[in-house]
Order: sequence, then structure tokens, then C-alpha cells
Amino acid sequence: MAKLLLKLQRYFRRKPVRFFTLLALYLAAGSLVFLHSGFSGEPTVPGSPRSPAAAEGPGLPYLGVMQLGRGFKAAATVPAGGRRHGPWFKSTSKEPSDRGKPRDNARGRALRSRSGREKEEDRARYVGCYEDNTRQRTLRGMSFFDYKKMTVFRCQDNCAERGYLYAGLEFGAECYCGHKIQASNASESECNMECKGERSNTCGGINRLSIYRLELAQESARRYGSAIFRGCFRRPENVSIALPASQLMLNMSVDKCVDFCTEKEFPLAALAGTTCRCGFPSTLFPLHEREDEQLCAHKCAAEEFESCGSADFLLVYQTQVQDNRCMDRRFLPSRAKQLVALASFPGAGNTWARHLIELATGFYTGSYYFDGSLYNKGFKGERDHWRSGRTICIKTHESGQKEIESFDSAILLIRNPYKALMAEFNRKYGGHIGFAAHAHWKGKEWPEFVANYAPWWATHTLDWLRYGKKVLVVHFEDLKRDLFAQLQRMVALLGVTACQDRLLCVEGQKDGNFKRSGLRKLEYDPYTPEMRAAIGGYIRTVDAALRLRNLSGVPEDYYPR
Repeated sequence: MAKLLLKLQRYFRRKPVRFFTLLALYLAAGSLVFLHSGFSGEPTVPGSPRSPAAAEGPGLPYLGVMQLGRGFKAAATVPAGGRRHGPWFKSTSKEPSDRGKPRDNARGRALRSRSGREKEEDRARYVGCYEDNTRQRTLRGMSFFDYKKMTVFRCQDNCAERGYLYAGLEFGAECYCGHKIQASNASESECNMECKGERSNTCGGINRLSIYRLELAQESARRYGSAIFRGCFRRPENVSIALPASQLMLNMSVDKCVDFCTEKEFPLAALAGTTCRCGFPSTLFPLHEREDEQLCAHKCAAEEFESCGSADFLLVYQTQVQDNRCMDRRFLPSRAKQLVALASFPGAGNTWARHLIELATGFYTGSYYFDGSLYNKGFKGERDHWRSGRTICIKTHESGQKEIESFDSAILLIRNPYKALMAEFNRKYGGHIGFAAHAHWKGKEWPEFVANYAPWWATHTLDWLRYGKKVLVVHFEDLKRDLFAQLQRMVALLGVTACQDRLLCVEGQKDGNFKRSGLRKLEYDPYTPEMRAAIGGYIRTVDAALRLRNLSGVPEDYYPR
């Protein structure tokens, strides 16, 4: 062995080029193995980085904030043995594996999918292929889209979690939930589109739904636990018009009324003593003037610990039925004459504001950037160039003079810096609706983040007030507190006439898909006294700048008590 090594050493001494060539090949092979293992997970969204100068404010270093969002994690993956099912499914049946089988044509795939469905009837029974219409949906409950990773399981799981009886998939990427199918059957061959997240299954077609009945989720679907309490309200004058569906219930309870209105496909359930009324928020019944809840504190006949309102004061709940009067969206029919910015510091609620504007106007919003995760969740204007003129307004976090002056007008969204910084930190390390890990808060990342981003919160607002041509200032807190009035202001600047019924519909759908759960709050204050002193100075600077332009200053809750 020693002689062999000696010979090799002498050989490579005489011919060093060959030695380095073999070494390079060895390293290249190792790198390929490493890269292959690294890319075995989800693909990332490609994007073009922007120039550092694009995000600079005066005297503020580039912070590199606009990173491409991560793609949404699918709720589950499909194992080799077949389709996975949610935790509410309990079955011992075994499914044959399709691993190793060649890919078939669309017809063969549909037949395999259908045979698989028949074996799953005890878990989620496949009902069939149904027609759908964008103006009158077949399933009128909650809906969501994912144009990258939609799976049958994910749709079923989301609908079952919210207590719906049916889950339907359309166009390979759209999921609709509901308690009732309101359309005719279509031919099975018309449901022929692969699911974006699992090629082996069918997810409807063009205006065609593949619908499943969630067999073991039926019981939870009849409960009112997920209904939202809206408050006590005075009976409207034209009650039969404002709340058109009604039924006398001598054994009235909250769940019975909510179930009745859910079955009738109404988003509001109003308890009026022994009468249950159902309807939509409207100008006749806008739900803006709440009364003292004691006026509705009349015991239910069937539940002594529940209140059921009275003939004059109605106790109102919002059911799981989605109000579809504001769900249609499209691109502008003609090129916009002006570019309107929806400007904000990162973490100030820009994505939420876009959701509200799209529902209120019926038009897509655009973006100065491209975020694949937002596009996959239904913000279709995300892929358009920001100067395309096809969107109603443009999301931007830019704060340089050149970038600001490229817009004709702007909605400037401002949020409490303490909340905005934490929201952006969570987004940076946990995604749009995720959370930063405990190690990030306790490590060096958080202090460095505050030191870099807190000054930008102030210079962002100051730059837009200084260089913006026509700026409407909207405080995030005011938008949450009085959504109807603030949204009216925003829509007016956009030059769109939105009817009141549509704005009232937006109020009922205001959360959208980008609301973080309030369950994971930090148990401690992440801000040190030094951080608070610096941020307090930035708040006072912005407040003075707003008042100098005869605008209302920052809300009082910006200042710590």
C-alpha cells in the first residue's frame, strides 16, 4: 500500500495538471450531491433584485427589505401510498401504491382518481363534477386559491376545519367550501385539470368543480361555534326587506338560528325572541350602530344561559356563509390614466389594505415588486409590471424621491411603529402569516433589525409627505376602528364609485387570508428602554410633520403609557 501511494505521489509530481483536474472533478461531484439534497424540498420563487438605491431615504442606508416571500407550505404532501386525509378521517382501509406506474393521459388520470374516490367514501365521499359560475357560485362559503400547491387534502382540510359539509376544487388551484350544492351536474370528462400540488389527482376544470362531501365533518358543520358575534342592534324599519328569510322557533337557541340561516345561505343570523331572521348587511341594516347588549339579554326558550334578543332588539351573528356580493375581481377595462401608489412601511398592513381595496372596487391591485406567495393566494395583479396600467393601485414600500415622484397620487398607510416593526420582523423570519422563532427575538437579529428599520419608519413617512404629489394619509388603527368610513376615503381617491352594499360586504370579509393568529403573542416586551427612547423620538418627528401639513397627528396609542 505504501509503495502504491509513493508511486502516485511521484506520478502527480511530474504531472501536476492532472492532479488538479482530478481534484476539481472530485469537488464538483461533491457539490452536485449537496445541491441535489438541498433542492429536494419546495422550489423558491425566482425574482430580480432591485438596486439598493431604490429603497434609500435621505441619510438612511439600504435595508434590503424587499425579499421575495416564501411560497406557501402545502397543508400536507401526498405520500407514495396514495392520498392523505385529515385528522377527522378515521379509516383502516389500505390503498394500493401508484409508485412506479407511468403517467397516463388525462382520461386515465381521471379514471384512477375516480376509483380512488370510491374507496374513500367512508372518509370524504366524492360527489361528482358540477358546473360553476363566477357570478353565482355553486358553493357559497369560504374560498381560497393557491396556484402553486393546491391539493385535494388541503382543500378538504380547510373546509372541514371551518365546519363545512362540502369541499370543491376548480381550475386546478381554487378551493370552495359550502353547506349546499347549488348547480347542476356536469360530465366527469369536464373535470380534467390536474391539481397544482399533486399531479395524480383531479381538481375540477374550467368553471367545473370536483366536489367532495366531508362525511365525518357533518356534525361539526351544524354547530355555531365558528359563527362571529356582531352585537345587539335595533330592529330595522323594513325588517322583512332587510332580513328577508325568517322562521318562528318556539324552542329558540343560537345554534338553531345560525343553522337555519346557514342552510338558507345567508351571512347574517338575527335572533328576535322566538323568531329567527336571516339576511345580508345592507343600507337598511348596516350594523354600524350597536346598542347596549343588555337590551338583547332575553333568555332563549331552549337554552337558559343564552340570549336570544327580542322583537325590538336583535342579537346578530355572522354565519360561515360567504357574502359573494364583493368577491368578483378583474383587471381595469382600459389603461389607467394615473398611477396611484398604496405606500406603506413594511409591516404596516399593506397586504390587508390591498385585500380591502380589491373587494371594495372589484379591481386587482398591483405591486412595485413580485411576491410569488401573494400571487398564489389570489393577488393576480402581482405579476403585472407596476406601470402596466391594468391595476387600480400599486403597492410600494419605496421611499426615495425618484420613486415617489413616479406616482401621480398616493394612499399613505401609517401604523404604530411598535406594531409595524414586530409585524415585519415576523414576516421576515416566519412568512406573511407566520411568526419569528423565539431564538430570533432573543438573539442578535431583533436588536439589529430595530436599529436599521426604526429610522426608516420615520423617513418613509417624511419622504412621502415631502415628495408625494397628492397624498391621502390613512392610519392603520383608524382603518381597523372605522373601516367603512376610511375605505370610502380610499376608494374616492382611486376614482371609483363603490355602492354602499358592496362596502358593507367588505366589512364582513375584512380579514382575508393574511391575518396572523392572535394566539402566539410574545410573553414579554421585546423593546428595551433604549429602543423605546429612539422610537419615541421618531414618533414625535412624524407627528410634527403631519400637523405642519394641517393633518391630524399620530393616534394617541402610538405613545406608550
